[in-house]
Amino acid sequence: MARPKFCRRISQKPVWRIFKPVGAPVKALEEIVLSMDEFEAIRLADLEGLYQEQAAERMNVSRQTFGRIVEVARRKVARVLSEGLALRIEGGEVEIPEKRAFKCNRCQHTWGEPFGTSEPEQCPECESRAFCSFEDHYGSMRSGEACRAKHSRKHRSGPSTWDVEEDWKE
Repeated sequence: MARPKFCRRISQKPVWRIFKPVGAPVKALEEIVLSMDEFEAIRLADLEGLYQEQAAERMNVSRQTFGRIVEVARRKVARVLSEGLALRIEGGEVEIPEKRAFKCNRCQHTWGEPFGTSEPEQCPECESRAFCSFEDHYGSMRSGEACRAKHSRKHRSGPSTWDVEEDWKE
């Protein structure tokens, strides 16, 4: 019997959920589904340039699991690009923290800001401008806690995740 999949932490939803060659209707194309955790793995490894160990920690998985996720994701993206297929990003057992975390370098205060808002200008405690993003996402799962962390939204697989439109246009 296979082990159950644990929730994987992702930092945010993708801006777009479908990619396709210009001029080809989606209905006429074979579609490859990239799960949200696979999307996050590519984003962390290839866009942010993180080492596998760092990226795995951010996603709350082992380094070996991260390596498998990113390998599968890269293979899917390569197939989409080389064969001219459609790519849909959806599904997976993931959690999305509701807030981004920051830590003041001066007073060591940590605080959260909702995703979708601009970066704060100063520390709310000491008003210092010397702060940085805090790796351990504010309000997200801690090691050993259940996937239903009280401060995070959980998205399950399936097209109803974000009310995916039926008819995709060019």
